[in-house]
Amino acid sequence: MGFFDFGTIFFLIAAVVIFFQLRNVLGRRTGSERPPFDPYTAARTGDKDAAQKPENVVSLPRKRQPGEPAVDTYAAIDAFAKPDSDLNKGLRTIKDNDPSFDPKGFVDGAKMAYVMIVMAYADGDRKTLKNLLSREVYDGFVAAIGEREAKSEKIQSSFVGINKADIVSAEMKGGEAHVTLRIISELISATRDKAGAVIDGDPETVAEVKDVWTFARDTRSRDPNWKLVATEEED
Repeated sequence: MGFFDFGTIFFLIAAVVIFFQLRNVLGRRTGSERPPFDPYTAARTGDKDAAQKPENVVSLPRKRQPGEPAVDTYAAIDAFAKPDSDLNKGLRTIKDNDPSFDPKGFVDGAKMAYVMIVMAYADGDRKTLKNLLSREVYDGFVAAIGEREAKSEKIQSSFVGINKADIVSAEMKGGEAHVTLRIISELISATRDKAGAVIDGDPETVAEVKDVWTFARDTRSRDPNWKLVATEEED
């Protein structure tokens, strides 16, 4: 019995000593440690390389080697619009003032904005419109929505899709970039009165809509968002 007690005490003392040695070698968790690298999460976010780099490493632009061709700043624009055309020159001018500008990416964003604006107008969603429209265009849209609401009229709309969206002009006005698109879309739309009767449009017919919209952005601002500054509907 005495031997058992001595052996138990011995192992307890040994365990305590080992615990303190491990703590001194490995340290204690403070709650501020960086999480372990997860290759699956990093791959989904496209930030795998960044997750593996030390925090104090800053990537600098690589110096062009002798004989290496220079990067063509206007390559994307020349592929988008015919070189020496007025459109190409206008897009180049915007690129000069906003190096991040890409015409194809702009069209993709404008198409999404177009759908959001059309549906927000139909739904009377002033909050969404305010973020996408210039002050002047916003005031016009809100006035039309207010007039519709005063008559208890509602627009029933279903967006079918955009068939075509082309940049037709581009220019700088002072520090503002202006890009105009011709958009052809398909929409099912009908306006109903207070009693629910259709007074405009057709709730069962897909109509082709042709719009000419101009978006603008202040290239001197850190705000990357473009806003709708002018609208025109083609017959």
